[in-house]
Amino acid sequence: MTSETSFWHPFSDMAQVRGHEFVIERGEGSYVWDVGGKKYFDGTASLWCVNVGHGRHEIADAARAQMDTLATYQTFGGFANKPVLELADRLAASAQPIVDDPKVFFGLGGGDAIETAAKLARRYFAATGQPERVHIIGRTQGYHGTHGIGTSIGGIAANQVGMGPVDPAVSSVPWDSLEALEAEFERVGPDKVAAVFAEPVIGAGGVHRVPPGYLQGLAALCTKHGALFIADCVIAAFGRLGTMWGVDRFDLRPDMMTFAKGVTSGYLPLGGVVISGRIAEPFWEGDGLWFRHGQTYSGHPTCCAAALANLDIIENEGLLQRGRELEDEIASALSPLESADVVDQARAGIGALGAVSFKPELLADHADLPLRTFAAAKERGVLVRPLGDGVAISPSLVTTEKDLEDASAALTDALAAVASSL
Repeated sequence: MTSETSFWHPFSDMAQVRGHEFVIERGEGSYVWDVGGKKYFDGTASLWCVNVGHGRHEIADAARAQMDTLATYQTFGGFANKPVLELADRLAASAQPIVDDPKVFFGLGGGDAIETAAKLARRYFAATGQPERVHIIGRTQGYHGTHGIGTSIGGIAANQVGMGPVDPAVSSVPWDSLEALEAEFERVGPDKVAAVFAEPVIGAGGVHRVPPGYLQGLAALCTKHGALFIADCVIAAFGRLGTMWGVDRFDLRPDMMTFAKGVTSGYLPLGGVVISGRIAEPFWEGDGLWFRHGQTYSGHPTCCAAALANLDIIENEGLLQRGRELEDEIASALSPLESADVVDQARAGIGALGAVSFKPELLADHADLPLRTFAAAKERGVLVRPLGDGVAISPSLVTTEKDLEDASAALTDALAAVASSL
C-alpha cells in the first residue's frame, strides 16, 4: 500500500513508513494475509500475544454477547460487573500456588500493569511505615513498557533517548549477574529499595534465558533485603513458557506478577497485576487507606468477557502443554540457521520463544541487519521481529511443526539473500 497516512505508528521511523504501510487485512490460525491477498506465517503472534491464534470466533462471540448486555462501565469505588468478578476469581485461583492469597488489579495492558505494580510497591511501604523505600531496580535488556516508570525501569537504552530525565529512584543492573544486584542493593541502601523487576525470560531485549538459579537467587536477595520481587509475566504467561504464568517453571513465589498480552490473546486490550495478600492487606484490612490509582477502563466488562473465552480455549485445547511441546520444535527449526554466514547463534529452549543473533563483527558494520532480515523474510512469507542483535520469533500456540519447518526453510533462504547483499 503506497498512499499517505495520518496514522503515527508506534516505534517507527515515520519518514520511512509514510507511503509504505504494510496493511494486514485478516488472520486465521498462525497466518495473516495482507490487503493484496498474500499469506504470511505470523512468526511473532502479532507482538508475542496471539496465543490462541487468529480468527477465534469464540472470543468475538463472547465480546459481542457482552456488548449486547453491558458493553462498558467503570469499576471505581464499589462498582463491578459480572465478567470482571469472574475473571478476577479465575486468575486468582490459578495464581494461588504461586502467590499467597492473590488479589487482581486490572488495567488495559502491560504498560498499565508495570505502572500499577511500581506505584503499589512504593505505596505499600509508605503505608507500612517505610516511606524511604522508593527505589526500584531493573535489569539491562529488560523491557517493561513505555509508560513513565516503565520507561525508567526498562534496560533498553534507546527507549530512553531524548525523553528527558528518567525516574531518579530507578537503576539498572546487568540482566544475568546476581553479584551486580547484590552490589546495587548495597550502593542504594537495602532499606531504600522498594522492588526489583524481572522478566522470567528476557523478551523484547533479545530473547535471553537467564542462567540456572539466577531467578531464585534474585528472589532470595529481595527477601534478604526486604524488597518486593515483581515478576513481569506480560510475555511469559498464558502458555508462552508452557505454563499458566511462566514463573511457575522456576519455582518462584513473587510478591506481584504483571500480566497482559495472552490473557485475551490480544483480541481486546487487557492487563493487570496479581498481588499477594501480604501486599494487599494494609489496603483491604485497614481503615480508610486508598490506593489512588486506576484507569477509566479498569475491569472493562467486554475485555474481561473476551479474556474468559480466551482462557477457555487455552484450557480446552491443552495450549499450556502445547507451549512446552513447541520448545523442541522451535529449537529444531532455528538450529539449522546457525550455519548461515551472518548468524552467530540460535537462542531457543524455553516455551514458544526463540531468536537468532548475528555475528558481532557483521552487526558492527551493518547495524541494519535485523531490519534487512525482517524484509527478506517478509518477502518470503514469514514475519519475524527485528530486535537488538538479531530477529525473534514467538508464534501462536496453535502453530504446527510443519508451519515451523516451512518457516525455517524460508528463513534459511532469507538469511542467504541478506548475506549475499553485504
